Amino acid sequence: MSKHILLVHDLAGYGKVSLSAMMPVLSHMGHHLYTLPTALVSNTLDYGKFYIQETTEYMRQSLKVWAELGFSFDVVSTGMILSAEQAALVSDFCEQSAKKGALVFVDPIMGDEGKLYNGVTPSTIQSMEEMIACADLIYPNYTEACYLTGTQYDPEGVDRETAFQLLDNLHAHGAKSVLITSITVDGQHSVAGFNHMTGEHFLLGYTEIPVRFPGTGDIFSAVLIGHLLDGMELKPSVRKAMDAVYTLIDRNKDNKDKNAGIPVESYLYIL
Repeated sequence: MSKHILLVHDLAGYGKVSLSAMMPVLSHMGHHLYTLPTALVSNTLDYGKFYIQETTEYMRQSLKVWAELGFSFDVVSTGMILSAEQAALVSDFCEQSAKKGALVFVDPIMGDEGKLYNGVTPSTIQSMEEMIACADLIYPNYTEACYLTGTQYDPEGVDRETAFQLLDNLHAHGAKSVLITSITVDGQHSVAGFNHMTGEHFLLGYTEIPVRFPGTGDIFSAVLIGHLLDGMELKPSVRKAMDAVYTLIDRNKDNKDKNAGIPVESYLYIL
């Protein structure tokens, strides 16, 4: 059954990332989409030069108009947040939406490889913590999971017990189900997960293709959300999303301009 999904993510003028990567996937899977760009970005950041225009006032006014029009959402999905003010706005909206029965999916984009992205402040982290408290599912990477829980980042990875403790810590912060993407567990590239519906912890390993494309995390999010909304359980939905991303990277690994991301529209039939 099709759902009304609000995507609170940034929009790139060039490159298949964030909204440009997620919209084709979720539209193809039959859902009605609303978009609330958190920023207008000239191009993917991988090019090294870019311009970012924050859109907090646009967001505030759009939400006001939508409330007056009586728009409602079955799902709210959030991604990159540009400031503490914006984080507070989105956090409050997610909390209100959750009370009305909407599912809230949070990708707490803050950093990678043990470091925060430029512009992410302690107040932004605090607001992100408030947002995950009302989330049905969050999927930080290992770096973000460490910052959200005050855990020391280990570039060598963790063991199984530590990974599950990190999941439990995030769950204790209020998130119902939790995934940690891009985490090395006992030497294996993995996605670690906790399903609050079943109480199950799980690890799903993957083979890393040594090629970087921006936007693969957004494709993962969209495929995952699509399968969850189709009624599939969390663990198989995660595996479907992982397999989709692996296939897309493998089929595009020889592309000359990898900074533009993966031309996802050409591969919707396999998602």
